[in-house]
Amino acid sequence: MNLFKSDYFDNMGLADVRDKVEAGERLSFDDGVRLFRCPEPLAVGALAHRVRTRLHGDKAFYVVNRHVNYTNVCVNGCVFCAYQREEGQSGGFVLTRDDVLAKLAAAPLPPREVHIVGGCHPKLGLAYFEDILAAVRDRYPDAVLKCFTAVEIAHFARLEGVPTREVLVRLQTAGLGMLAGGGAEIFAPSVREQLCPRKATADEWLAIHEEAHGLGIRTNATMLFGHIEAVEDRVDHLIRLRESQDRAHGYTCFIPLPFLTENSKLRIDNPLTGLEELKTIAVSRLLLDNIPHIKAYWVMLGVKQAQAALKFGADDFDGTVVEEKIGHEAGATSEQGLSRSELTNMIRGCGCTPVERDGFFNEV
Repeated sequence: MNLFKSDYFDNMGLADVRDKVEAGERLSFDDGVRLFRCPEPLAVGALAHRVRTRLHGDKAFYVVNRHVNYTNVCVNGCVFCAYQREEGQSGGFVLTRDDVLAKLAAAPLPPREVHIVGGCHPKLGLAYFEDILAAVRDRYPDAVLKCFTAVEIAHFARLEGVPTREVLVRLQTAGLGMLAGGGAEIFAPSVREQLCPRKATADEWLAIHEEAHGLGIRTNATMLFGHIEAVEDRVDHLIRLRESQDRAHGYTCFIPLPFLTENSKLRIDNPLTGLEELKTIAVSRLLLDNIPHIKAYWVMLGVKQAQAALKFGADDFDGTVVEEKIGHEAGATSEQGLSRSELTNMIRGCGCTPVERDGFFNEV
């Protein structure tokens, strides 16, 4: 039976949304809320999969990458964060340039993408980061250096007393190719005030990404969901990202991040279900019509849920990773890293064709 020509979506109250999806028309805020409130996640998933296959066929992308977290010392003290330590607190660390290079050298394969993020340390100046980027670029000239969140960029600018654009230019000169998408959390001010009041605001986050796009630096974007936000807050977040992409095209990939509860000060009465995670990924694909890729981030979803996400609108499975600290501190139970063969087998196992990419999503 062809669901798209049956009464299935009519019965779900989504006939008009189905018609928009079939016509390639942009969905509205109200459409997004209705999709989140649809009682049948498979209906939402089917619509998202329609869009995903229109854009990418049966391809599922992956990358040989290496994550490096340079410090967990951070001044922001976000309520939800299980990774952060205060300066001088037991368990706090700061990597040197040589530490970073040693971690990269220990990876099983030379990375095509190097992902470097960390806490907002109160004393690490911009020269520290320029030195690390230059050293990594010299050692791995063909790798895309996807480093730092907009929150980190804003922090560097405050420490140095310079505009964020100057920070971006200096880091770009040192080797920065992309910004990571973290730190977005949820844009709604009322939620942000409870989760991360010391962190850069949503307007600052968006402005820094648009500055980066103007400099030719591509970026990713994220949304942390499943905590104290309402579905309207999720839709608002996605619409604001879509509007930002309209203004200054440069977002390459969107990563929906489920909130993980372990070791967090934030207590949640109704933790996320697996179906709600998949529905959120699907709605993201449907609303973000101008961002080409949706990531199934296996580190925080778990590999089985990430496989399912490839049928709910996601087209990217991330990569080898090797070592990840932030999600695992919060309770992620996934492996620290996956091999290329494990990634390709998982992708094939759910009926997709694995395609290796670089950091910019160029096919290898």
